[in-house]
Amino acid sequence: MASLNSTSTWDSNLSHERCLFYFIFHFETKLSHGLRGFLYFLALAYCFVGLSAITDRFFRSMENVVKHSRAVEEIDPLTNTKVIKYEKVWNYTIADITLLAFGTSFPQISLATIDAIRNIGSLTAGGLGPGTLVGSAAFDLFPIHAVCVVVPKAGELKRISDIGVWLVELFWSFWAYIWLYIILKIWTPNVITLWEALLTVAQFGLLLIHAYAQDKRWPYVSLPMTRSERPEDWVPEEKIAPYRDGNKTRDNYSEVDEDRNSIIVDIFSIHSANTGFVYENVADTDIHESSSEQCRVDTIPHKDDLLSVWKMQFVDALTLESPESKKLNSKSLRVAKALWKLVLAPWRLLFAFVPPYQIANGWIAFIFSLVFISGIAYIVTKITDLISCVTGINAYIIALTALAAGTSWPDLVASKIAAERQITADSAIANITCSNSVNIYIGIGVPWLIDTLYNYIAYKKPLRIENAAGLSFSLLIFFATSVGCIGVLVFRRLTLGAELGGPRHWAWLTSFYLMLLWLVFVVLSSLQVSNII
Repeated sequence: MASLNSTSTWDSNLSHERCLFYFIFHFETKLSHGLRGFLYFLALAYCFVGLSAITDRFFRSMENVVKHSRAVEEIDPLTNTKVIKYEKVWNYTIADITLLAFGTSFPQISLATIDAIRNIGSLTAGGLGPGTLVGSAAFDLFPIHAVCVVVPKAGELKRISDIGVWLVELFWSFWAYIWLYIILKIWTPNVITLWEALLTVAQFGLLLIHAYAQDKRWPYVSLPMTRSERPEDWVPEEKIAPYRDGNKTRDNYSEVDEDRNSIIVDIFSIHSANTGFVYENVADTDIHESSSEQCRVDTIPHKDDLLSVWKMQFVDALTLESPESKKLNSKSLRVAKALWKLVLAPWRLLFAFVPPYQIANGWIAFIFSLVFISGIAYIVTKITDLISCVTGINAYIIALTALAAGTSWPDLVASKIAAERQITADSAIANITCSNSVNIYIGIGVPWLIDTLYNYIAYKKPLRIENAAGLSFSLLIFFATSVGCIGVLVFRRLTLGAELGGPRHWAWLTSFYLMLLWLVFVVLSSLQVSNII
């Protein structure tokens, strides 16, 4: 992909400003701004589809990581014999904050870190600053809650099982933005010092310790709140029959590619079936890791089985019509499905390079997925820059809307999947609150630490933050609308007994209300930055 010019270039011979940035080909600059804007919006939508697909693979690899267990030998006091127990390696609360929230926030973190490295030596911070992250926080809090609340089936209720952990996560999420306001507007206005950057990053560690302490109910530091029964598995096992081609099973570890299991996660499907590819042992009985006291032996796929699974990922990526689609009576529907798969073929082929998640307990697929997510998010930021250039829309408004949606899209898809597949609402909502914390403590703290450390060593000077004037207004609007969001979740808990799901009309009414809060935030912030209010 051709890179964008590093500096803004304008054609002064034209009667109006003309954007000379281009995405791939230079001849794009010869097209009208209206046509270019339309094409760039299409490209942005196509990137969102790609982000949905790779986030599904990311979530499945993370499931495999969280399911990993270790053998612990204990002495049975009755029989005085050794008993082997299998305990989970990951604590679910820590997994929600680190693997889920950190992973889905990786686009913001990687882009901001790259921006900071490129900006080393400058006394002014880069462009991906607090304003963009406030927009991402608003997108996380309002539209993602709006999607998750309607995901459960009609009448199904999903509630937070550990309200104490959620309150701890919520506190640190709100404190992150209060801290941001303090250091930018009160403590050292428009300037970030090395100590402020260090304290910002250190608070992520405090969040982890506090959340873990609440989960384990440590005395003196945890809230005295009971929690309801939590499922043993982070994600319940799915009952899926193996896919067979005629009377023959594809492989020992075959890829279930039925029509109902699309690679693309449709965030607008209310309760779609299991999305993405599922690998299962069809030759033997599946044995899953658990904390059961019964002894069990881990099944490790043979190398040839894994290679055949990886090969089938490429075959399925290039297959336009599945056996299930061939059974459809409507020819027009079959053609439409084939054309849609043809449109998605580039993403399907690209993501086939992600290794099967049975390798190394899912870690390899997890890392590959993060790399792909960051790469697509980087392209999204470039496209949003072009949209701002050709349409003349204020860059801050683009950051609050399109850029925030682009970098937060993995958050939305992951929360939607968690709300669909998990029995409780803990991970779906924890991903929202913790992503906001991660965005500040890591996503902006690490880049600030890089630049302030260099400036302190080289110049003995702090880091200046530009365009912080409108930040205080956006923060005030964010806090005001956040009270409305948290208030409706508490109201649903008290009246319906759960934060997500419930009667369909109440779920949609809640979703509409949350989207309205987001529109209020975006409109008021946009009017302020445009000097209208």
